[in-house]
Amino acid sequence: MRIVLVGPPGAGKGTQAPRLAETLQIPHISTGDLFRANISQGTELGLRAKSYMDAGQLVPDKVTIGMAQDRMEQPDAAGGFLLDGFPRNVAQAEALDEMLREADMKIDAVLDLEVPEDEVVKRIAGRRICRNDSAHVFHLTYNPPAAEGVCDVCGGELYQRDDDSEATVRRRLEVYHTQTEPIIDYYRAQGLVTTVSAMGKVADVTKRAMAALPGS
Repeated sequence: MRIVLVGPPGAGKGTQAPRLAETLQIPHISTGDLFRANISQGTELGLRAKSYMDAGQLVPDKVTIGMAQDRMEQPDAAGGFLLDGFPRNVAQAEALDEMLREADMKIDAVLDLEVPEDEVVKRIAGRRICRNDSAHVFHLTYNPPAAEGVCDVCGGELYQRDDDSEATVRRRLEVYHTQTEPIIDYYRAQGLVTTVSAMGKVADVTKRAMAALPGS
């Protein structure tokens, strides 16, 4: 099964993708992991990506597509994969279709995780991180610390990352609507999209996503 997982920031893709991949026994291929792996290994594509990132520029589609293609050609992806963060725009989606067509393969399903915009802002803007250990993460609504501004684990100060501010989140949503959301229409025209509510408990969202897959 070859799956594309899409949805706005804060929809829970990073939580659902590994759960779905493990259940289906296929690799979870995320753009973030691809970049980190290629840069740490010093691959040609990684070095090219790093040069753009160091200059504060967006990594060109061609580099991202190359990384994704290399990963999808690995033996563990022969039986399928779950893509998270790729494709990010219609040009990448078209390139992915062409890659798969050349290998006599195709995307089987596109899962669109749906969350109201106000909920996205609430989920992300409510996060607080411990200054002593970034693994200690709290949420003002869903997982509040016992004492305001203090980490339950080590007593460190809790703070809001700049990326998590409401203004930044709304800018990220604008980018998503402009650049990434059009791929939903692109895949919907192929009859591949199922919208899955990403509200509620993590396990319930996973069940809904699994039920939306072909053959379920």
